[in-house]
Amino acid sequence: MNDLSNIQNFQEGHPVRVYLEENILTRKLFQELLQTNMQEDYQRFYNIFNQICEIEKHFARKENQLFPYLEKYGWTGPSQGMWAFHDQIREEIKFVRKKVEAKDSSDILNDAMSLFNSIDHLLQVEEGRLLPRALEMLNEDDWKEMYEGDKEIGWMFADAPVRYPEVKEEDYVHPSEDKKRRKLPFSLEDRTHFDEGYLTPEQVNFIFKFLPIDITYVDENDIVIFYNRGDDRVFPRSAGIIGREVKFCHPPKSVDQVLKILEEFKAGRQDTAEFWIQFKGKFIHIRYFAIRDEEKNYKGVIEMSQDITDIKKLEGDKRLLDWA
Repeated sequence: MNDLSNIQNFQEGHPVRVYLEENILTRKLFQELLQTNMQEDYQRFYNIFNQICEIEKHFARKENQLFPYLEKYGWTGPSQGMWAFHDQIREEIKFVRKKVEAKDSSDILNDAMSLFNSIDHLLQVEEGRLLPRALEMLNEDDWKEMYEGDKEIGWMFADAPVRYPEVKEEDYVHPSEDKKRRKLPFSLEDRTHFDEGYLTPEQVNFIFKFLPIDITYVDENDIVIFYNRGDDRVFPRSAGIIGREVKFCHPPKSVDQVLKILEEFKAGRQDTAEFWIQFKGKFIHIRYFAIRDEEKNYKGVIEMSQDITDIKKLEGDKRLLDWA
């Protein structure tokens, strides 16, 4: 099973086979790119290069799916060394992309060849060391668990690979309903299983307390059932609003708009509403989101308010800490 020289050794949809198929596709795309004259057929060159850029999904699946499993068995090297190599290649892709989008063909084939050499070296490391060792370390259940997370990130292909292992429709379990307890480095005692992950009540409270956003949850009966108590709330709230009808929690001049939002959300005609206002020298962004269950039944509304005064001023990039 550890022989990667023959892709047929792996069942269709197996994560290792998918990685290998993407490697084959990547090399094929580079061959086509390097045979294309950018000046003579810019659109073709542009389209092929965009397909190559989909390798970001290949990287992201490794970083967020494969590497965590390897860490579980004590191999942390890929999470450090190979991830850094991913970031280096991302910078090279960004450099070439700028030239392609600017239709700057000067030395473009040499730039593309340099990018190919970096990526091909990475793929060789995958095929020669990463994937063979992953096959030795991970068990079959590990590989079977990867599909849903892989699907969230995506693949380089236009169509998703077949599910591995193939399951009958009646056997399918949505991730939010998946209660299987996997080996984790923490106890599940006093924790609730959310769509992704497990949290204690204290941790849930920490999340809401430290989010730099005001959140208020109104249930399907228009009753306020929750708000987060942060240190820097945009709008003041007190425990007295819990259990009140939401129309009594807004100033009279805005009640009509609140009731209109609730009416449209309940009718299913709208799912979001947003406003922005100047308030006490700050620029405030206010959003309402309709909450619905999996059967699309209305379950209430979340109101979120955020001070975005400083966010609106951001420009360019900031990639380094400035903790002087």
